[in-house]
Amino acid sequence: MYQQLIDPFGSIWISALVAFLPILCFLMCLLTFKLKGYQAGFITVIVASLIAFYAYGMPFSLVGASFVQGFAQGMWPIAWIIIAAIFLYKLSIKSGSFEVIKESVMTITPDHRIQVILIGFCFGSFLEGAIGFGGPVAITAALLVGLGLRPLHAAGLCLIANTAPVAFGAVGIPIIAMSNLVQVEQYEVSAMVGRMLVPLSLTIPFFLIFLMDGIKGVRETFPAVLVASVSFTATQFLSSNYLGAELPDIVSAVVSLTCTTVFLKFWKPANIFRFDDLKDFSSHTQLEFGRVFKAWLPFILLIVCVIIWTQPWFKALFAKGALFDYTKVALSFNNIEGSIIDKAGKTIGLSLDINLIALQAGTAILVAALLTILFLRIKSNVVEDALGDTLKEMAMPCITIGLVVAFAFVAKNSGMSATLGTAFATTGSAFAFFSPVIGWIGVFLTGSDTSSNLLFGTLQQVSANALEMKEALFLAANSVGGVVGKMISPQSIAIACAAVGLVGRESDLFKFTFKYSVSFIILIGIWTCIIAFFLPGIIPDVVAK
Repeated sequence: MYQQLIDPFGSIWISALVAFLPILCFLMCLLTFKLKGYQAGFITVIVASLIAFYAYGMPFSLVGASFVQGFAQGMWPIAWIIIAAIFLYKLSIKSGSFEVIKESVMTITPDHRIQVILIGFCFGSFLEGAIGFGGPVAITAALLVGLGLRPLHAAGLCLIANTAPVAFGAVGIPIIAMSNLVQVEQYEVSAMVGRMLVPLSLTIPFFLIFLMDGIKGVRETFPAVLVASVSFTATQFLSSNYLGAELPDIVSAVVSLTCTTVFLKFWKPANIFRFDDLKDFSSHTQLEFGRVFKAWLPFILLIVCVIIWTQPWFKALFAKGALFDYTKVALSFNNIEGSIIDKAGKTIGLSLDINLIALQAGTAILVAALLTILFLRIKSNVVEDALGDTLKEMAMPCITIGLVVAFAFVAKNSGMSATLGTAFATTGSAFAFFSPVIGWIGVFLTGSDTSSNLLFGTLQQVSANALEMKEALFLAANSVGGVVGKMISPQSIAIACAAVGLVGRESDLFKFTFKYSVSFIILIGIWTCIIAFFLPGIIPDVVAK
């Protein structure tokens, strides 16, 4: 049995410095040496494995098992979701539907600034609430490139736009999973997350416009962006406080998208901003409803399938002993299973449960793609071209994703991640600032707010009790800090680059988002301190299960 070491060097800060070396390696590979994503991922996982073996004393068999577990997790479900999403997008392009989609968006507004709000922020938030795991960035970035945005801008802007909804992504799984872990009701944590996100959700749409066109762009688009921002934030706040963690993203996205689209029927920006040279918009006239509906059908089917996949009655069909129980597969290392014990004495499993259909957003997207082929009567040679292009373009990004998730699992299973979190937890009252930073690091390491919450949820709870502060604040801070770590997660960077054809230029995209992510996490740390020491009345008391 391998007992995780939290402080292998007898000094938590020296141990934390060593545990930070793989992260530093990854940053240098991308920012200094400008290596490709798969190269940076490969070198980083080697460094992490060597530290796990020599510094933490983790047996080589467990290092190898953690690598395989992480790489497999990167392939399924993450890479599977991306492949299915890009395949659906390719079908839309090759069937000619996407040209009509572009026309329909252009009739709402030809302005690239507002298109980013409608698609990157609003539609992306809906997809985040429904499927998560990188799918929203892949789909929205690809759509924006098709609408004329430069690939790097489209990918970077969608990564930043994706921050506001991440905490409630994939039907609230990040908050629900953490609440189950620490044995508290999710409603108080959900409410606190909704309260903490208000400044961020209000700011993100304006910040996107500022990045595209500066203060001038903010002034020119202010009314429309204000409608999108306020309608989204107000709905997110109300739904997270009164409905729980499952629906805030979906409800907020629908309300914001509807309000903004209706508003644009009565108000237009005086100047049209575009990244391309398109000047004449007279040819973009209102389209027949039937043509627009048919063009958007792939994404309408995506929404329908995802909603079905989230229904309790559908999930029940795949429960243990139910009709489709056989669609679940478990992979495990029988000879070393249960060989890792964490600091709390709990066993860390090395198995990987694969749900081929249930709880699998990738399969829901694939079903939407197959229904698209059927309903749009897409010819077999077009389907073959779309599938071939998808597999060819996604091969290297999938390897990159597998490597970075493998690094995350080696860091988690060896105890390196816990070392970093424990070091911050020794900072006393200053922990109010570092609490969201821990969540930020967790999402950077794992690519998932859910994984970060599971990794550090207990640490946040214990630290809150030790400092005699309300648990809901630090539990929520972990999740809120994580949302701005998503834009620099190696996994997210690889997905975004793959979606817009920037494979091999991961360092450029990382450089684009890194400074904004750091700025946001500092502001969130300050905001957490303000709540902890000046606004404690807004923190709800959590209810134990």
